[in-house]
Amino acid sequence: MLKKSKLAVLAAMLVTSFMMLCSTAFAANPAEGRKLASQCKTCHGLDGIAKIPIAPNLAGESQIYIQNQLKAFRSGKREHEMMSVVARNLTDQQIADLAAWYQSIEITAQMPE
Repeated sequence: MLKKSKLAVLAAMLVTSFMMLCSTAFAANPAEGRKLASQCKTCHGLDGIAKIPIAPNLAGESQIYIQNQLKAFRSGKREHEMMSVVARNLTDQQIADLAAWYQSIEITAQMPE
C-alpha cells in the first residue's frame, strides 16, 4: 500500500514538472495570439466561436490541445486542406500564443429549464 502511495506522489511530481517545463518553454502571450487570430477569424471567429459549420469552436479550448493540433497540421501528421496550409509556417511561439489566446476566452453554458 505504501509503495502505491509513493508511486502516485512520484507520478504527480513528474506530471507537474513536465507541465511546468512545457509552460516555460514558450512563454505564451495571449495578446500576440489575438493579433495572430485575425487570420483565423473567418472560420473560427476572433472570439473563438466558429463562423462556418465545418470549423470547430476554439473559445475556452485547452491550450495544450490547440498547440498539439496546430503542430500536427504543421508537420503533416494531421491533414486538412485549409489548416495544413495555415499552420505550415507557424512557429512554436506563434502556436503557443494562438493557443493561449483561445484558451483565455471564457465560455459559459446555460442549461435549459
